[in-house]
This record gives sequence, C-alpha cells and structure tokens, in this order.
Amino acid sequence: MPEKSLSEIPKPLRDQYEKGLTAIERNNLDYAIELLLTILKSEPGFLACRDALRKAGQKKAGASTGLFKRIVSSAGSGPTLAKAKFMIESQPLEALALTEQVIAGDPRNNMAHDLFTQAAMAAELPRTALLSLVAMRQEAPADKSLSLRLAAAYTAIGQNEKAEAVFESLMKHHPNDPELGMKMKNASANRTLSSSGYEQMAAGTGTFRSALKDAGEAKRLEQESRITKDVVQTKSLIEEYESRLVAEPENLKLLKSIVDLCNQQKDHYRALEFYNRIEAVPGAMDAALERERFDTVVKRYNQVIEQLDPAAVDFDQQRAALVEERDNYILDDCRTRVDKYPTDLANRFDLGVLYFNRGRIGEAIPEFQKAESNPNKRLQAMLYSARCFAARNMNDMAARKLQTVLKEKVGFDEERKELLYTYGCVLEKMGKKEEAMDHFKQIYEVDISYSDVAARVDAYYASQGG
Repeated sequence: MPEKSLSEIPKPLRDQYEKGLTAIERNNLDYAIELLLTILKSEPGFLACRDALRKAGQKKAGASTGLFKRIVSSAGSGPTLAKAKFMIESQPLEALALTEQVIAGDPRNNMAHDLFTQAAMAAELPRTALLSLVAMRQEAPADKSLSLRLAAAYTAIGQNEKAEAVFESLMKHHPNDPELGMKMKNASANRTLSSSGYEQMAAGTGTFRSALKDAGEAKRLEQESRITKDVVQTKSLIEEYESRLVAEPENLKLLKSIVDLCNQQKDHYRALEFYNRIEAVPGAMDAALERERFDTVVKRYNQVIEQLDPAAVDFDQQRAALVEERDNYILDDCRTRVDKYPTDLANRFDLGVLYFNRGRIGEAIPEFQKAESNPNKRLQAMLYSARCFAARNMNDMAARKLQTVLKEKVGFDEERKELLYTYGCVLEKMGKKEEAMDHFKQIYEVDISYSDVAARVDAYYASQGG
C-alpha cells in the first residue's frame, strides 16, 4: 500500500483532516486525536494526517524531549501491544492502528513505537515507519538493530544517501564490524547507481528507465520482472523442500513451509495435499492449522467457481451447485470446530453469523450470547444479538442491547457508525422517529456517504420545511 498525499485523499476525509488541524490549533486535543485516528483507519497511508496526530499526542503529553526513555508500556496498553505484535505479519494494518492508538495516548511508549515501525514496514509503508524510526534513533544512535531498520526504510523509498549516512554514523560506534562495512559499501553503490552521474558513466545513453518515455511502463516492467523472479524462486524452494521430505517425511517445518509457498502461488489444491500429510503426523494438527486448512478449502472453492465458463449452457446451475456446496462446507466445518473446541468463543461468533445470514435466528441467538464473553468479539456479538431481536420484532430488547454496546464503544470508527445506524433503524421501527434521526445525524456529521444516511437526514429536514 503506497503512502498518500493530501490531494489523493477523498474530500470528506480531507475535510475531517482540516477539522483535526483546527482542533489542534485550538488546543482541543482529545477531539483532534479521536478524529485523526478515525481518518487513519480508512487511509493508513495518509502521511500528513499521521504526522499531525503525532504532534497532537506530543502536545497533549507536554514535554517534547526524552520521548523514548520508557521501555515498559504504560498501564493498560500491554494487552493491546501484545495483540498488535501477534498481528504484524498477518494483519499489519490492524497492528499499525493498534500501536498508533497507544502512541496517541502515550507518545513516550518505546515498545509501541518499536512495534509500529515493524507493522509499517510489513505493510510496505516505509515513510510511515520513519516517523518513529528517526525519533527513536535520536535517542539511541549506537543501537545497531534500530539503525539497520532506519537504513532499510530510507533504501525502500530511494533515499540512498540518507541510508549511507546512517551506516557512516553507525560505523563510528562499531568501527570493527565487517557486516556494517559491507552494508555501507552496498548503500554507497546504491547511491551511485541512482545518481545522475551514472547516466554520464553509461556513455551518454542514460539509464534504461530514462529511455522509456512512459514512466508508468517502466514501473510495470519492473513489477512484472520482480513477480516472475518471485514465482521462479518459490517453485525452486518447493522442489527443494519436497526432495528433503523424502528423507524426513514427518518434518512439520518443511510441510508447513510448502503449504505456505503453495498458498502464496494460489495453488490451493496442492496446498491441501500437504495439509493432509500434516494431519497424518500424530498430534500435528491444532486449532490454528485447522483454521488455515479451512480457509484454503474455501479459497479453492472460490477458485473453481471463478474458473467456470460463463458461456456454458449450464453455467448458472454449475455455479449455484458449487456455491451451495461451499456454503454447506463452511457451516459444517464451523459446527465441527465449535463441538471440538467448545470454549473457543470466536468460533461461536462465526457460527452465529452463518446462522444469521441463513435466516436461522433461533439458532444464531445463543451463539452470539455466548460469544459476548469474548473481549475481542463482544461488541460485534452484541450488535448481532440486537439484529436477531429486531428480526423477531423484539425491538425493545434490541434497543437495550444497542444502548449498552454504544456505551462501551470508544472512538468514532466504522463500527460505531454501524451501531448508530442499526440503533436508528430499530428506534424507527418503534415509532421513535426523532430519536432515530438523532442517531442518523451523528453519522451524517462525520460521514455523509455512509449507507442511506444522507437520504434519510435530507428527507427529514425537507419534511420540516428546512
């Protein structure tokens, strides 16, 4: 995901960003922080917004020096950072949002900044990572690991001169480190190759990129070359691992590596073969691997559905049969996981959603009620419980449930909009139109494009003669 400038951001979010800047100027810092965090959830690459958020957090915290002295996270942020650390590789943008939320409340939290930079690089947002890397390195210029990460971020955005400067500074603290010496030479070479002087060295012919009239075409060719290289390397690795499996047929590390590589290539059918081999190893399959295999089966179903020939006479029948088979598999697998791991409330929530989407409200309600005990699923489970009550015209019960969950919900993000909208619809069904409109207005003030809120609010004011 590329970082974005202000002009690349949708106008509604630009307007919110301007409101955030105004709030900072007026010292309304809590409102500014909440607003800017909400914007970044929609546009995590909005660099100017993130920079403004950092300034608001530091302004609220007070002192602007010694920001990274504390190693232990502040009270209450430990679970959030633990969750972020777990999500860095699989869901880097989610990890980025979690760590930024902690930093907004505690700009001195070194652990949060460290995880933030890891998540930003995993999400391919090197300029974003620099916000924390530069500041952290100012406090620890001799930290080798930190400086290497900073140099990598500079290299990723083509600022090879700055990367070289980082290595030069680091060599002063570690003058006899051969690894650093080699890295500094590589950085110097990169700077030379990217400089205008290289064009003159090439006998006046210029670089290959400059010979292409269309810069977009150059970028496309580079991407295709990289993709082709990655595919070849992946196939080579799979072949290497398979040959090693002949001597080590129960080597779980090899088997899992092959599964990951096959899924990277979207060869889900082959990946499933190796999941079966993992299952044959006694005690190898656990809840996480079973969930991964489930996801792979669903991806394979979707692949087959996408590959159907739309021109075939029985295309509609084939597609309908495969969709039904896939959906039945999803439901059966979820039931199996609930039976096998009855205390895993995330599975309960998933099963409830499947029942709800099929209109099986009576079976969905108890699953959501159990899932409410899971802190990570509580708010969504309560929302679905309210929807179930509303589907049965138990609107007073739905309203109480939504009232409770809105009190627990912190921040104004997409989830809060969904809660407010659902509550508004329930109140409308109860004949409480004014109360309903109050909830729709809260969304309208922040996001006029959400669902049909604009039409509802505009119609209300038109009916009032305004």
